[in-house]
Amino acid sequence: MTEPMTLRLRAKAPLTTVRQALTDPVQLRAWLSEHAEVELPDRYAFWGRYTPGLEPRQRLLHADDRSLRFVWRLDDIDTTVDIRLAEAGPDTTELTLTQSDMPSFADMLAGKGDRAIVHTFWALALANLVDHVEGRDLTPKGDLTSPVMREEVLIDATPAEVYESLTDEEVFARWFGAKVGIEPRVGGRWAMGGFDAGGEYGKILELEPGRKMVIRWPDEQVTSWELADSGGRTRLTFVQSGFDSGQPPYGAWLGWLGGLAELRRYHEIPGWQPVWQQIAVDGLDADLLTYG
Repeated sequence: MTEPMTLRLRAKAPLTTVRQALTDPVQLRAWLSEHAEVELPDRYAFWGRYTPGLEPRQRLLHADDRSLRFVWRLDDIDTTVDIRLAEAGPDTTELTLTQSDMPSFADMLAGKGDRAIVHTFWALALANLVDHVEGRDLTPKGDLTSPVMREEVLIDATPAEVYESLTDEEVFARWFGAKVGIEPRVGGRWAMGGFDAGGEYGKILELEPGRKMVIRWPDEQVTSWELADSGGRTRLTFVQSGFDSGQPPYGAWLGWLGGLAELRRYHEIPGWQPVWQQIAVDGLDADLLTYG
């Protein structure tokens, strides 16, 4: 049996504000899901095109002022989600989410079933929760009913600054939270985990300084970032293509979007610090992570 997945992060908002965002169905529909219904202490449900499983499959077990626990049935398996809140300083809240009965990190990467995408689903959703309670614009949610992956975000920084964040491996590792190897030239390698990790790497097909980077992966998928000035800010367009449209790589999409949420914070928040305090998935090498 695998160890429960654990995600821990901090939000600069009072505990009561975070708790309200977790239990108010109107707020849940803003940062988490397309649909939500909450009637404590009896019902807690969220579902729709942004949610693994698409349908309401939650059963509430417990709710109080500092915790929330529910069963979420995925792939015909009852997983248990436990969310706990703690005060981490003046108007700062630490949120810890665990989820049981999750596949190993290797199985998640293989992309089999709804549980395989839950870790990146929560990474994006919780990043949006933090921005929601801090009064910031949210990152687009991943549409799990669409075979198209094309999203735009506005970043309060120049295209040159954002370009550096995407092509300098030390800067990339700071905001993304994981080691990476980048050879910023056409034909250069791009390796999540770094070149010493021993995994496969992508090849940079196009590189236009300050404007564009395109990477092709061994499975023929293609990732591109395009940057354009937008009134002093940068409009970043993120596209993935080249995959089997019958089986879109939703887990990877959600992971990239969660990363873009932190990229925006990196450029826009003075004295930026990563929101993440802990990321633990069974089989994930903690040495590859760079947050904190």
